[in-house]
Amino acid sequence: MTITLSIDCMGGDHGSAITIPAAISFLAHEPEAALILVGLEAELRAELKRLKAYSHPRITVQHAAEVVAMDDPLEVALRRKKDSSMRVAVEMVKDGKAQACVSAGNTAALMAISRYVLKTMQGVDRPAICGIMPNQKNGPTYMLDLGANVDCEPHHLHQFAVMGSVLFSAMERTARPTIGLLNVGTEDIKGNEVVKATGKLLQEDHARGKLNFYGNVEGNDIFKGTTDVIVCDGFVGNVTLKAAEGLGRFMKDVMNTEFRRNPLTMIGALIAGGALKQIRNRFNPSRYNGASLLGLRGLVFKSHGSADAYSFEWALKRAFDAAKYNVQEQLSAMIAELIPCTPDRSAVIEPAVPGSTI
Repeated sequence: MTITLSIDCMGGDHGSAITIPAAISFLAHEPEAALILVGLEAELRAELKRLKAYSHPRITVQHAAEVVAMDDPLEVALRRKKDSSMRVAVEMVKDGKAQACVSAGNTAALMAISRYVLKTMQGVDRPAICGIMPNQKNGPTYMLDLGANVDCEPHHLHQFAVMGSVLFSAMERTARPTIGLLNVGTEDIKGNEVVKATGKLLQEDHARGKLNFYGNVEGNDIFKGTTDVIVCDGFVGNVTLKAAEGLGRFMKDVMNTEFRRNPLTMIGALIAGGALKQIRNRFNPSRYNGASLLGLRGLVFKSHGSADAYSFEWALKRAFDAAKYNVQEQLSAMIAELIPCTPDRSAVIEPAVPGSTI
């Protein structure tokens, strides 16, 4: 069965110069995929021609006259640019022309447009951004929310846990993924009232055999791989994500500086070349690119805005796998079973954390 993805080719820091090479490479590795490239038609076709893929049988070009810039205010992206490549790509999912959408564009705009066009799933108050962190077990730790909801109530975090569990189970082929609730300590008595109340909801699900709740976890458990899924509000999640990205860049800079300090350290770098390559591979953020916007009535994936072609291809692969493994259907079933319909009067279209570059 062919799975079709729509791509916002104009989004991100580099636009079609990155998204189209990534798309062509992805198709070469995935024979069951087809792509709808959305953006300024003349530019897209020129890039396809340059890459000798002008008449690729599994590529369709869809013109969109406008582009959502990375610094566009939410009101401009949502209400003024109704023919943007981002919005048209999302509408492809709504219309059933694509099974998932991928964009590297403005995170706040993508969340707002996706929520406006696709709406939230029955039983879900607020969509969440679920990303992947590396861990010392050489596997993924799924973490949500990473910036869409900075103020949460217990039932919001409960919904995030359900959605994160379903996504991990489907994508990683794991029957009962473990769920950790991010806290300032592992004891039940620690944390604020929201976290304590959320813990009780998850404990009830665990007692009924519906979710595999491990308990409270701390920040160091993210990279230990203590649990498969870690749940937190968007404020904590976004700060954690940015701190991890900053630490990674800092460590890379330190290693480059120290190994080039003098001839002796440069010789040491040559001797340790194999190990250093493996370290780079394990910490390569490209392997973890592609955050899912969970809780919508359609699959939308967010690539890092500064992604290169290799990194963007990983986001395409995650979107393809989510569609292939029927994540949306599994989410609907689990949400209907575990999440009562509790309309959230405060749920309005809100941007992610300002300046977010997930």
